[in-house]
Amino acid sequence: MWLFTLLIAAFGGLLRFLRLGEPRAIVFDETYYVKDAWTTLLTGEPRNWPKTVTIGGMKQTIDAAFAGGHVDGWYGTAEYVVHPPVGKWLIAAGLKLFGGATNPFAWRAGVAVAGTVAIILMIRATLRLFRNPPVALIAGLLMSLDGVGIVMSRTGLLDNFIMVFALAAFSLLLIHRDWAREQLREHYAVDSHSRSATWLPSASQHGRPFVLNMRGPCIALSWWRAGAAILLGLATGVKWSGIYLFAVFAVISVAWDAWERHQIGYRGWLGSGLVKDALPSAAFMVPLWAGTYVAGWSGWFIHKDSYMHDWASMNPREGVTWLPEALRSFVQYHVQMWQFHTTLDSPHAYKANPLTWPLQVRPTSFYWEKLPGHPGLCSLSPSSQCVSAVTSLGNPLIWWLGSLCVIVGIIVAITKRGDWKIWAVLAGFLGGWLPWAQYLNRTTFTFYCIVILPWIVLAICYVADWLQECISRRAWKISVGVILGLIALTTLFFYPIWTAMPVPYEFWLDHMWFKSWI
Repeated sequence: MWLFTLLIAAFGGLLRFLRLGEPRAIVFDETYYVKDAWTTLLTGEPRNWPKTVTIGGMKQTIDAAFAGGHVDGWYGTAEYVVHPPVGKWLIAAGLKLFGGATNPFAWRAGVAVAGTVAIILMIRATLRLFRNPPVALIAGLLMSLDGVGIVMSRTGLLDNFIMVFALAAFSLLLIHRDWAREQLREHYAVDSHSRSATWLPSASQHGRPFVLNMRGPCIALSWWRAGAAILLGLATGVKWSGIYLFAVFAVISVAWDAWERHQIGYRGWLGSGLVKDALPSAAFMVPLWAGTYVAGWSGWFIHKDSYMHDWASMNPREGVTWLPEALRSFVQYHVQMWQFHTTLDSPHAYKANPLTWPLQVRPTSFYWEKLPGHPGLCSLSPSSQCVSAVTSLGNPLIWWLGSLCVIVGIIVAITKRGDWKIWAVLAGFLGGWLPWAQYLNRTTFTFYCIVILPWIVLAICYVADWLQECISRRAWKISVGVILGLIALTTLFFYPIWTAMPVPYEFWLDHMWFKSWI
């Protein structure tokens, strides 16, 4: 299984790393994150940049100058950034390892590595969830072939890191669930033979009577759950949207523990789940998560010229006055960030209602340029204008099929009852997508949906796993083969406009199936 996993990851990595340095231009919000990462690497904190610079007597935008190799024009003052530092440090790691800011490959190396690792995590998580190797490999292929996954692994933005940390945390919580189930089984075998056990044969569970006065062991504490809390702290340290993922994953994980008590045969499983699982889990997961988040701001605490570092000393009677000065400044900085995020409603051509993200109604155009001459595929149409585009559009078949499978999965779960796997599938939607429904007027973009990509894939896998029980093996293989073949052809069709390949204008226009895609 590991051989196939690595082969699929290598294939997905090739789609992400091939021509990673193209376009040699600042793409969309790389204007913030790449330059922030570069100054963070060199000075410890993000720095302000001028809007324009003059080079050789010619005035240029700072983005054009930066892409041209003039990467040292920042000011000495700290910049006001509205996202935590962890994502910028990860981009900075790529800059450090792959040649610095003069190399566009280095701008994007960190996200490309993250996107490739996500394929491995996707396969392993799916295998643990469904215990079905073919379905797990399908998950890896879908993750490899999706357009949002490819584009976000080739652009120096932050959201890919949230997805990877969330998927890794989810994988650890699945491991915790397996470990907890084994602990419960072992203790049940002992408890059921205890002299103090009282039985209720008429309320049996799977042919086993409930143990009336035994509540089972404490299964809240495990290294897997601790690791998940740390990873979700890192996700929150990339963007605050990680908070919702932490909340949902923590609740679902302890709900799994309580349900397993019920399945094993313990009475009072709901109360035991609250006392023995939920409360102890919160007692150590919340501090780990919060501590990891604050640790991500270490540079801000260390550097005295960081943004708002001295706010408390300059405003002695404002803010949370009972806190030490450093923490008071830190809290006030977060108040400003909160005000920014909750009031951001500026117009943007590619603003997209969060409710439309799964259907890819309004994908984000990251980059679109007319090119001189007829390089690459443009040579096939010498009379056409040559263009280059990066469009953050998911593979339509994956997202449309995945959205349908979410609905089908819920229906199946209702009819089967007690199917914990559907809650694993819905976890990403509950934590990564649904919270955005409270910000329908906020300026948001469809590429934020990268966070729920693994759970779109899991929805497809859930239905595929269910269908394997309902139809013949031959019919299942043919159906899966046809669907995967169509998805692969769709990826081949869209790959040039995901990766800034030079193409004729008519070729690009043929990919704009709806007006809302332009």
